[in-house]
Amino acid sequence: MVPQMMEANPAEMFAGKMMDTLNGAALAMMTSIGHRTGLFDTMADMLPATSKEIAEAAGLNERYVREWLGAMTTGGIVAYNPEGRRYMLPPEHAAFLTRASAPNNIAASMQFIAVLGAVEDGIVECFRKGGGLPYSAYARFHAVMAEESAQTVGGKLFDFILPLAPDVMRTLEAGGRAADFGCGMGRTLRSLAECYPRCEFTGFDFSPEPIAIAQREANMGGLPNLRFELRDVATMDLDEALDVAFAFDSIHDQAHPQRMLANVYRALKPGGVFLIQEIQGHSHVHDNLNHPLAPFVYTVSCMHCMSVSLSQGGMGLGAAWGEELAMQMLSAAGFTQITRHRAQGDLQSTFFVARKPQ
Repeated sequence: MVPQMMEANPAEMFAGKMMDTLNGAALAMMTSIGHRTGLFDTMADMLPATSKEIAEAAGLNERYVREWLGAMTTGGIVAYNPEGRRYMLPPEHAAFLTRASAPNNIAASMQFIAVLGAVEDGIVECFRKGGGLPYSAYARFHAVMAEESAQTVGGKLFDFILPLAPDVMRTLEAGGRAADFGCGMGRTLRSLAECYPRCEFTGFDFSPEPIAIAQREANMGGLPNLRFELRDVATMDLDEALDVAFAFDSIHDQAHPQRMLANVYRALKPGGVFLIQEIQGHSHVHDNLNHPLAPFVYTVSCMHCMSVSLSQGGMGLGAAWGEELAMQMLSAAGFTQITRHRAQGDLQSTFFVARKPQ
């Protein structure tokens, strides 16, 4: 006699999903700590070792390292041999957790969980009263964002993003003028300035902290073709001054994104090119149901991107504005020949090439 299969209890299945979510959130926090303390980098170069040996190699307190290893072991991230009480980071795990694994270092992205968790009280008040939180409320955001950008943009800049518009590469080589709108700490622009010394680059951002860091690093690097300005791109006035414009993960944060796009359009010379990187996804929730990172995107949007825009009296576009709306807004600003692209294996970014008519 064949036994009947027991039907799964929907309530129990959901409870299990919530427990998995709770454990996943805890592991995200501990993974962030593993990245910041360099524990993953240290363990990747070690043979199986005790908590004391790992702590000594990393220059950290053993008691904290031991507890962290407990989370990593029970979470299936670190392997453990109970006989010798030795821990090991499997190489197939290290391939997604160390600085050497960039641009595939998922541990760096885990830092956003702690950054967002620190502003939970303020966001709860926004739920009740509206408005938003300013950039200054987010400790370490610019530093974490610079690491994220190094992976989503820096790792693809020369072998994928620029080749989307070969004429841009020729313009930069010949010595044109280019600007990054919403440049943050300016790491991407610095890479461009180093590669194209004949081109003049300017980075614009309205947040004082990253602009100060960007300018200091540019000065230290001895790059006379690179400068940074503290300016709100939605209110700036440049007329046909640029050959190329960039915006990396910055349009959706703007208080007035349509105004920003209009200003970028005006700043470009006829025939100028606008290269954009934005969050991958669609403009409607039902089209994002199968997106593997959709909950993360909507969370970051709610707790940061949308909020910083609303804090300035903006429209609160948010990170989940989607490719369809992006195409519409670029077209409304006057751009033509707008194309969108995705890099193979990249679940986070969509790239756009938009042109100003001759």
